[in-house]
Amino acid sequence: MKNKLTIEQKINSKKIKNPPTTAYRVLGKIWKFLFFKKYGVKVTYKCDPRKESSPHIFISNHSSRNDYIFTAIPLLPNTYNFVAGYNEFYRSHLKGIFNFLNLIPKKNFTPDLYAMKEISRVIKNGGNIAIFPEGMNSIAGMSQPVAIGTGKFLKHFKVPVYYSVIKGGFLSFPKHTNNSYPGRVEVVFDKLFTVEDLERLSPEEIEDIVNEKLYHDDYKWNKLYRYTYKTRGLAGEGLSDVLFWCPKCGAQHSLVSKGNAIWCTDCGNGATIDDSYNLTPLDENSVIPATQSDWFNMQRELMKKTVKNPDFSFSSKVKLGTLPKYKYLKKSKTSNITGEGTLTIDKSGLTFKGINDKKPFEFHLNPSELPTYGMCTDVSRFYTFVNGEFYEFYPETRCVEKFFLLTEELHRLNGGKWQDFKFDK
Repeated sequence: MKNKLTIEQKINSKKIKNPPTTAYRVLGKIWKFLFFKKYGVKVTYKCDPRKESSPHIFISNHSSRNDYIFTAIPLLPNTYNFVAGYNEFYRSHLKGIFNFLNLIPKKNFTPDLYAMKEISRVIKNGGNIAIFPEGMNSIAGMSQPVAIGTGKFLKHFKVPVYYSVIKGGFLSFPKHTNNSYPGRVEVVFDKLFTVEDLERLSPEEIEDIVNEKLYHDDYKWNKLYRYTYKTRGLAGEGLSDVLFWCPKCGAQHSLVSKGNAIWCTDCGNGATIDDSYNLTPLDENSVIPATQSDWFNMQRELMKKTVKNPDFSFSSKVKLGTLPKYKYLKKSKTSNITGEGTLTIDKSGLTFKGINDKKPFEFHLNPSELPTYGMCTDVSRFYTFVNGEFYEFYPETRCVEKFFLLTEELHRLNGGKWQDFKFDK
């Protein structure tokens, strides 16, 4: 193994070229055949990026795990170097196609000089970049603020910026389950910034505009349009991993979801979910918000109050996952379990204490340096980078979303840069 390159070395030594044009377009046509009719995809161009003759950046909201299909196909015959999560390049079923299409790896929610260098290389070579600046697909059916530095990033490259808003992507591919539910997806394309706009606006102004333009809430959208999705009576599967608080009795982690229902095991409060994602109370005594996104936002408000208590603390026993050195991850694995310990979030930040590689291991991150986490697949585990190293946490209880909300609101309370939206949603 002495002279064999590690996966990390292979990733960081690659000089990214433009995608192979013919293969990219052929794959696009295949994916269009497989997905567009099945998922009811409708595309609208308010301003068509395909008419742009110069190198440009394309951005979009990140509604689901298949957003690259919903965006890349309507942009054909244009080709784009998509930016994807660094750790995804360690997965055996993805690394081949990622490398073939020259995707650019980016460590999410942390500075990454390699990614910036390769994005610059592509643009200088006349190529186009596609990126989902939220950094992770939606957990709760609505947008989150874009990653810190998005405004500075766009201003730095001084090329036109186009965007799309994907509607219905989350309802087709919810984060809380690996199931897919065909129905309706709408993708609207438009121009966001000219070069002159980027020169005139500050990074903060650019970021504010991006947040407002990309924002979308699938649940509120479908309250209006009432499209139906083929949920097969499974719309509630995994939902209690996202909605962990009972709006009637206030209990946390007492909710259970199965089939098309979610209910509280403490008080019986609950709802059924139909094929348009409408919530219907189980009985006249049930207290249920108007939409799942309203329910989620009520949880966030509760966590805002929680982190203001100087004595608050939340812990969980976790398995610790790290990325392999030489052998790629198989099937659905996103890391190798190499340790275990206790993960704690309190007023001082995030602390892990335990073992890794059979040795004592711990780290601490202050609230200001930890805005949020990444999530590779469903809501069973989450990750962050510590000094550039990837660590994934597998809690022994289903408490991932609570860690997210507590961490995000603690970051904001302590003046962190990743603040909530400034506009009225």
